Amino acid sequence: MPDYSIGVDMGGTNLRIAAITTEGQLLEKITTGVKLALGRDYVIGEMCDAILHLTERYRGVGRFLGAGIGVPGIIDVEAGMMRKSANLPGWTDYPVRDEIESRLGARVFLDNDANVAALGEKWLGAARDADDMAMITLGTGIGGAIILNGKIFYGMSGMAGEFGHVTIEPDGVPCGCGNRGCAERYASATAVVRMAREAIASGDAPELAKAVNSDPDFSAKSVYDLAIQGDAAAQRIFTRFGEALGILLADLVNVLDLDMFVIGGGVVSAWDAFAPKMFSELRERSLVYAASAPEDPGAEKEGASAQITSYTRRKTIITRAILGSDAGLYGAARVPASQVYNETRALSQ
Repeated sequence: MPDYSIGVDMGGTNLRIAAITTEGQLLEKITTGVKLALGRDYVIGEMCDAILHLTERYRGVGRFLGAGIGVPGIIDVEAGMMRKSANLPGWTDYPVRDEIESRLGARVFLDNDANVAALGEKWLGAARDADDMAMITLGTGIGGAIILNGKIFYGMSGMAGEFGHVTIEPDGVPCGCGNRGCAERYASATAVVRMAREAIASGDAPELAKAVNSDPDFSAKSVYDLAIQGDAAAQRIFTRFGEALGILLADLVNVLDLDMFVIGGGVVSAWDAFAPKMFSELRERSLVYAASAPEDPGAEKEGASAQITSYTRRKTIITRAILGSDAGLYGAARVPASQVYNETRALSQ
């Protein structure tokens, strides 16, 4: 049995923990809700309990290399500190890594959730053949990551890739970060629900109103289900979603000019509802994309396999994540394995 590590992907809504081998085999996955209202100590306790359960279950089967943890927000990777998170109130300047290590008695590596998702897609997903890529994760908010020459680009202060807080509408909707008009206020699960409730309040969305009244767990998926059934109000929400995401992508393509931009996260399952508007907006707003888009417009809709073929012709590829919502788990698990490999290699030289 090969060595294994634990990958943790914590969002603003869900907490997922998995044991994954160094060969990329997922041994077991645990999923639970993130009960932020009960406080950070409770959330950390639930995470550690799940990690301990998995390490005990696979004790003796393979060597445990440590845990990699992806969390949303601004992370000081070297210090293992959560500096700030718009979606995790009360976690500012919290020593997440040290707290978890003290409970587990094992090595822990902390990073931004979008960074580890990008590592996952680079390791086993859509970006396996792309040395330079960016990842956009659509979930409770929007996360982002940049990989250059196969490695995460952190920037001067470790905050590179905060795509969710790029302004796309001056004086727009207030954001938890303190700004207004941030991308994640228009192209995230939270944004979809906000726009749905605003449409209901206006009196122009009777089917959405029925869904809210009948479903206590009303979510972005509820809006998507109505959109694919032809509800005009729900479709308008995803058109606005696609427009906002297209504006964001146009900025990123113009500034970064990378080989590939991978879009992942839970909301990417609504691709068919927002992608047409996203691509049309991107083509209109990005000179770089207009000059380097795949020659076959159908490649924009067919998914990763068709687009990777285009990649060999040095085109700008915009594609869905292959690993889906598991990208962060694989990437987080990859961090401890890579660190141990690098340390072993250094000692042998």
